[in-house]
Amino acid sequence: MLDYGYYVFEGGLYRKDEVVDFIEDLGGVVIEEFAMGLDLVLFIAIPRADFDSFVKLAQDVKAKVREAKLIGSEVAVVPPSMSFRHLPHPACDINEFLRRCGAKTFMVGLSRGVGQKRAILTSYERDFLNEVDAAVFIMGNVDECIKRKAEMLRGLQIPVVIVGGPPHVDVPEGIAYVGGLGRVAHRLKSSSENEVLERMVDVLGGLLEKRRQEFLEDPPVVPPVLLKREVERQVDEAKEATVLKVDGIRVLLGYDDFSRLIGDVVVEGYKVKEIASIRRSVLNNYILVKLLSESTLS
Repeated sequence: MLDYGYYVFEGGLYRKDEVVDFIEDLGGVVIEEFAMGLDLVLFIAIPRADFDSFVKLAQDVKAKVREAKLIGSEVAVVPPSMSFRHLPHPACDINEFLRRCGAKTFMVGLSRGVGQKRAILTSYERDFLNEVDAAVFIMGNVDECIKRKAEMLRGLQIPVVIVGGPPHVDVPEGIAYVGGLGRVAHRLKSSSENEVLERMVDVLGGLLEKRRQEFLEDPPVVPPVLLKREVERQVDEAKEATVLKVDGIRVLLGYDDFSRLIGDVVVEGYKVKEIASIRRSVLNNYILVKLLSESTLS
């Protein structure tokens, strides 16, 4: 299976068709497209081996290309709660910054995140968080509070980043911590705050890249980007409702009405139901498609 890299293309609209055709010729996929006036931004996935040839095309059309490891991932942004006692917090700014870097984000306010000793994850919250690709937990400014609440995250099976005010906090193994993003009463606009947001993205991107490489050690028959492309092509209702994940896709359609259609989609000669598990998401009964490794199919 090809190793895909995820990139942002920023250029003009006037040669869009040429750029998109070239991406498809490389075996790549346009994941998202944004047109603003005469400017064009594409979130794309292309084989890493073909990156240099794509850069040459981008230079020819006076465009820029940069890597964006958060593209093709679902990230949950989790403040302890949405109640007054945990406000103000930078959840919205963090959420927006992650989106600009290519992630698909969900905001999840915990129902029982209040209090150092009482804070827990409910079974529903844990099940939902284990469906996404990574989570960013937003804590406060008190070291001891962050340490205690970090303990409740041990059972999560996804990459987790905690952000908080103190520059350094000892958190459980397997969880990353980024300091400098505690409770604030203003929007995150200063250069120092932007540097911390960039650092958070770098840490999160590294964790996601590690997960992708682990995924490729025993790869599926087809990559997730091709699965997304074919589902959108063959199921009309899925064109604006398919979210790319590290190990598959989430289709924002009702499981009861569309799971069979999704299962019958053909990708590289295989039906989706033959190479992936299709199950009901705990979020709004959406469809969760997880690609199975080739070794489990043989």
